[in-house]
Amino acid sequence: MGFSVGPGSPEPLGVTPDADGVNVAVFSAHATAIELCLFDYAGARELARLTLPERSGDIWHGHIGGVGVGARYGLRAHGPFAPAEGHRFNPNKLLLDPYAIAIDRPFRLHPTMFGYPRERADDLLFDESDSADAMPKAIVGAADPGPRTPALQVPWPQTVLYELHVRGFTELHPDIPTPIRGTFAALADPAAIAHLTRLGVTSVEILPPAAWLDERHLPALGLRNYWGYNPVGWMAPEPTLAPGGWAEVRAAVAALAAAGIETIVDVVFNHSAESDELGPTVSLRGLDNASYYRLAENPRYYANSTGCGHELAAERPAVARLVMDSLRTWARRGGAHGFRFDLATTLGRRADGFDPAAPLLTAMEQDPELRALKLIAEPWDIGPGGYQPGHFPARWGEWNDRFRDTARRFWRGDAGLVGEIATRLAGSGDMFSAKRRASRSINFIVAHDGFTLADLVSYDNKHNEANGERNRDGTDANFSWNHGTEGPADAPAIQAARLRDQRALLATLLLSRGTPMLAMGAELGHSQGGNNNAYAQDNATSWLDWAAGEPALPGFVARLIALRQAHPALHADRFLTGAATDATLLPDVAWRRADGHAMAPADWHNPAASDLVAVL
Repeated sequence: MGFSVGPGSPEPLGVTPDADGVNVAVFSAHATAIELCLFDYAGARELARLTLPERSGDIWHGHIGGVGVGARYGLRAHGPFAPAEGHRFNPNKLLLDPYAIAIDRPFRLHPTMFGYPRERADDLLFDESDSADAMPKAIVGAADPGPRTPALQVPWPQTVLYELHVRGFTELHPDIPTPIRGTFAALADPAAIAHLTRLGVTSVEILPPAAWLDERHLPALGLRNYWGYNPVGWMAPEPTLAPGGWAEVRAAVAALAAAGIETIVDVVFNHSAESDELGPTVSLRGLDNASYYRLAENPRYYANSTGCGHELAAERPAVARLVMDSLRTWARRGGAHGFRFDLATTLGRRADGFDPAAPLLTAMEQDPELRALKLIAEPWDIGPGGYQPGHFPARWGEWNDRFRDTARRFWRGDAGLVGEIATRLAGSGDMFSAKRRASRSINFIVAHDGFTLADLVSYDNKHNEANGERNRDGTDANFSWNHGTEGPADAPAIQAARLRDQRALLATLLLSRGTPMLAMGAELGHSQGGNNNAYAQDNATSWLDWAAGEPALPGFVARLIALRQAHPALHADRFLTGAATDATLLPDVAWRRADGHAMAPADWHNPAASDLVAVL
């Protein structure tokens, strides 16, 4: 089969079809050559290997005639294999185009994906095995549809978030057709949407739906990545969640929007699935390791403010553009109403630390498409100065872990917390006052990472043995309590006490100033058996067991949300200060003891105080 090769254009990046073929443009500052590899539609037989003929700056490009939408392809990059100098080029490794908008199969780790002989575990050795058979192939897709007007925009003060995993939410739902369970099509099913509308949530925050790859230790344990925080193709939907590709994602987002529910997409741009120096070579590492990743002082190794073995250098133009183009892809092709950024401090990290005016954060603030969407930061990473709540741009919402920990400790019965819990109930103005809006505090009690709500009041300690790491993974700072029995309990008194505490925590969350975020299953009494790090539990541990749900909780949550939405005193977008805010000259909140008397200064510092009343 013959293909014509012409100079093409350096814009746009990726593989873009036109009337005569495709334009191919790939960034690499350090490669000596880039090849486009074309495969048959089964993705098994290599049809051609074509060298891109032109280079404009650091963009390699060419026009390939005779290639159309639906063609399967990959990339190979030639250049120095010099890990000690930060370069890991290996043309034996087929690479995923970071601008691919679809892949033909899920990623599965294979020894040939590693740039060194896997059995030697020495990253200075050069592996000559070809990875093409094991690698998914990118699929040429239709051209970018261009900017879209969001179908729905819920005001921040009315926003109630619901964090969910597409498969975990739908896999065991009895009223969803079995063939589509676990997918975006299932999320679009009326039965799934009915539960969300019954609760009254306004926005779903979907755990990462972009293509991912398992961590290298998981296959030997018989496990696989479930959460999706290990991305390899940021512009391609994960095939196990969206076998119908972008059309399936878009249909689910549209169905949710028709029911008044926004879709917030969780995105991971702080690291990739290629991990540390012993990780696989499947995309960015093979295209230009030294440009995409921030290297350590010894460039054989990586800076690691993420705890994932390495970090993307988000302040560099090529990385910032990759992030921006990925976000636009999810907004344009998927219809996303906003994004939640995992370990977002890394996105604003320069070589000398976090900068709220870093290039990527500034670019998002200025982008005419993205600035209209909801942007939410997880405002920390594990690097120096990595804890940055309240320091992201004013428009951004930010996860509030101090709300989480204070609420847990208060209801556990820890002493001396009435002042702290009052500050959290009032919107956490001590953390977010610079934003001027209480709604930018994203309040939560539990999330995907950590105990479920039911487990929080049922376990004193984590039980992560099923993860294969001898219970060493996952946080020990759970601030949990078990009511005298570790795990399941038959005693009616213990069951009643646990349910009471779940209700108290839910009420604290939904009646506080700020934007509340429910975790999937909190309204059903979902348990993970004490596992507080179920990232690799793609099974009944993590999937919602709808049949075993606590029957009284969904209605309770729905009433709390309805109460919140009906009363401005509960959702007003201001921090409570105790000062007069209107013509009545009445304070916006009066703090009282349980006996009705106003809190005196001594009451705030009384370690025995455990009751607090807010009069709004």
